[in-house]
Amino acid sequence: MNLKIMQSEFIFDNDLPWEDLDGGVKRKIMAYEPSLMMTKVAFEKGSVGVLHQHVHVQMAYVESGVFEVEVAGQKRTLKQGDAYYIPSNAVHGVVCLEAGILVDVFTPMRQDFLC
Repeated sequence: MNLKIMQSEFIFDNDLPWEDLDGGVKRKIMAYEPSLMMTKVAFEKGSVGVLHQHVHVQMAYVESGVFEVEVAGQKRTLKQGDAYYIPSNAVHGVVCLEAGILVDVFTPMRQDFLC
């Protein structure tokens, strides 16, 4: 990962690469430092962010599209402008109903995303 991302106060979306995660999902790491990370995740219609959990606290903002979001057994349909919160170790996932982008924020940073 390019360390200049960590050292710059300004991040330009067009300068950052997408990582293909397969299944119609791709991710872009926008910025990070040890206690915080922001990513963008793009989904094609019908793609799935499978149910999973992690120790990180997470918040997500729906930049575009429509998603069925599940957090700790509760499901809601969210659209552009909506957001959701995921406590540490809560099982969560999404199904993309209309192609779109989620902006995810994690604390602490997701070291596993940098490998």
